[in-house]
Formats: sequence, structure tokens, C-alpha cells
Amino acid sequence: MSIGREPGGRLEGSRHLRGNRRDTPRPIPNRPCRQGRTWCVALLLTALGTSFPGPSRAQSSNLSGTVALSSQLVDRGLAISPVTPIVQGAVSWASSSGWALGLSAATQTRSPGNDSEALAQVAHYWSLSDDWRMQAGLVYYTYPDNARAHAFERVETGVSWLYRDVLTFGLSAITLTQGHDHQPRGAADVDFHWPLPQHLALSAGLGVSQTLVGGAYGYPGAYEGQLYPYHLARVRSYYGYGHFGLVWAYEAWRVELDRMVTDPDIRRSGVAAAPWVATLSWSF
Repeated sequence: MSIGREPGGRLEGSRHLRGNRRDTPRPIPNRPCRQGRTWCVALLLTALGTSFPGPSRAQSSNLSGTVALSSQLVDRGLAISPVTPIVQGAVSWASSSGWALGLSAATQTRSPGNDSEALAQVAHYWSLSDDWRMQAGLVYYTYPDNARAHAFERVETGVSWLYRDVLTFGLSAITLTQGHDHQPRGAADVDFHWPLPQHLALSAGLGVSQTLVGGAYGYPGAYEGQLYPYHLARVRSYYGYGHFGLVWAYEAWRVELDRMVTDPDIRRSGVAAAPWVATLSWSF
């Protein structure tokens, strides 16, 4: 999962985005299916989740962060990088009034700067009731020094609803910032998180998105150093993706292993994420 968009893609935990504590307001992802999103998003959402102050700190603001190591960068089920160690980091600031700002970045550990990703987010959340929360936000994605992924640079606006930190539903409007096609695309996600004994939790999510780009993109082969293009033009105008996995979270540490699933057209086109994506993270 890339710090999402599916390991996409997202990094919760008992003191992060998940858990059954309803006394502490926390933000909701613009797209709840973390594994469908880039891991940069997931790390940023984790950092945002730890930033929101509880009732005892109602007049304060929080600064927090997360660092992680993942096996791949994934964006809504699509591989943004080859399977290789990816280091990621996120910092965020949140106020007691419900506003949050965040920055996140990721890059290969073996070749820093390659397959890099960065994003910035602004969001606002509301508590609708004891059981329901809502968040609206805007995220800007960029891929510096990653020419093969420039076509995915975009701005997303989204709104999400969270029920008891267990079920999340989100809608997103996506506008590409590169090329000549700036027609808005849409995406919808649902995410499920269920706590288990021994600091474990089940995590699952499904999403559907309009295809962002046509034509071809790709990344160098692991050994030959050649560019293998992926022809998204062969994929229909929308596709589905998802994940299911197991999470272990204890204090500041979190380990997640997810099985990625994608639309058959995506798999046949060779653009799908690896079948398994793992992430280790530490929050502060």
C-alpha cells in the first residue's frame, strides 16, 4: 500500500484514526479505503488523527507526525512504484475548532527521489452526534522527479462520514492538473475496521473510481532498467479496487498486511498493485 490510496493507499490504530473512543474528535479520510489510496494519504490521515485534541485539551492545538516503511506506492489500486522499500513521512497540525493541515511525502529507499510522491491537505471536521462524524477536505497530489506519474497529479475535494470509528463512507471529486483534460472525475469508497483482541484489528475496504488517465505510463524494470509502459487506454472508464487485511497496533507502533484486489481489466493491463502490501509505521 502506498501511504495510500490502497496500501494504498491508508494507518490507523488505537490512538490514531480507529478505535471506539467517541470522546475524542478525529478526522475522517476524504476517501476511506486506505489501501485504495496512496500511503502518503494514509500516513497523513494517521497524523491528522493523532492531532485532534480531546476534551481535556479543548483550547489547544496539536502537532504530530508519522514515519513508515512500505513495500509499494499504490494509488486506488494502481501501482505508482515497483515493489521496493518506500520510506514515507507525514506531519500535521490540528486545532480544537476542527481545522487540520498536513504535509506528506514518500520515496524509494534504494534510489531516493525515484517514484516520489508528495501531498498537502486541508480539512475540517464536524461532530454530528455521539455516533456520527463528518469531514470535508481538499488534497493536492504531486510527483516530483517522477515523470512517469506526472499524469496523476491532481486536486481532490471530498466529503466523508464515519460511524463509530467502524464504518466510513466517502465521495471524492478529482481534477487533474497536468495535460489538457481537466474534466472532473468521481470516486466513492467504503471502509470497515473492526478491533480484535491482542491489539489486532480487521481492515477492509472497497472503492470505485473513474479512470484518471488514458494512454501509457510505467516505471523501470527492477533489473533491466527499461521502461515498461502500462496501457490504461485498454481499461474502461471506471474500475473497482479494494483490500482486506490484518492490523497490529500498540502505542506508537503499527504493522499492517493487506491483500489487494482490483478490477480484472486493471490486472490484465498490468497496472494493478502487488497482491500483498505491508507497512510498518511509528507515530509521534
